[in-house]
Amino acid sequence: MTGSTGTTAPAGTLVLAGTPIGDVADAPPRLAAELATADVVAAEDTRRLRRLTQALGVQTTGRVVSYFEGNETARTPELVEALEDGKRVLLVTDAGMPSVSDPGYRLVAAAVEKDIKVTAVPGPSAVLTALALSGLPVDRFCFEGFLPRKGGERLGKLREVAAERRTMVFFEAPHRLDDTLAAMAEVFGDERRAAVCRELTKTYEEVKRGPLKALAEWAAEGVRGEITVVVEGASDAPQDLDPAELVRRVQVREEAGERRKEAIAAVAAEAGLPKRDVFDAVVAAKNAARTGSADGKGLS
Repeated sequence: MTGSTGTTAPAGTLVLAGTPIGDVADAPPRLAAELATADVVAAEDTRRLRRLTQALGVQTTGRVVSYFEGNETARTPELVEALEDGKRVLLVTDAGMPSVSDPGYRLVAAAVEKDIKVTAVPGPSAVLTALALSGLPVDRFCFEGFLPRKGGERLGKLREVAAERRTMVFFEAPHRLDDTLAAMAEVFGDERRAAVCRELTKTYEEVKRGPLKALAEWAAEGVRGEITVVVEGASDAPQDLDPAELVRRVQVREEAGERRKEAIAAVAAEAGLPKRDVFDAVVAAKNAARTGSADGKGLS
């Protein structure tokens, strides 16, 4: 923006602020100061923002605007314009760090493209909290966010990560948790270790650990609250799977629309076995089925 002197005003700063995922006492100390001094506060839910500021005993002095999934694309240019005019724009979501499975990525990308400074107020993270509490390996992990809602699409996504060696972190809605855990058991195996973290940092916080099949049976009884699921990565060592199980996994993938060659390769990767071993198991099962069919005809 050009002033009366003909000089260009320095660009402002975009501040991504982490907010409590449950206990408001976890709010980072800088959060209150940023809320009180920002020129613009972009909030995923302005009502929740009011409750947060009341809990922190702070009052916003800048303009408050909504910034959520439904208006993120339309509102981003407006916020970028404010940044170009030298404003300090604070972005907060309902819980956790903006842009991590929450609104924010588009604004960050747009600010970076304009060479505008982007900084952060670090805060609580459901991903890292659940990972630390899970009891599973934490040296290498990946965040997969929410799985697709439809069963077939969900299975397809899980098959894509079935051979992932890193610990995986997912978000899930409580009413879909049992179906998701059952799908994970089908794709990853009944005995793959996992942890369901519920209501983290809240009064009824609970971490349920165990094999996927057992967790799916537990979740079938009904689970409430905010859910984060942590799943052990695939083993580096070959899995001790009998030929029948290998064939079953190939069949599951074929029924979902994969070609046999692709299904065999994927199952081999999951199990840590050579593709030839899985191929041989499939051929043997096919030959056995043919023999059984022929015998049946001879007896009829």
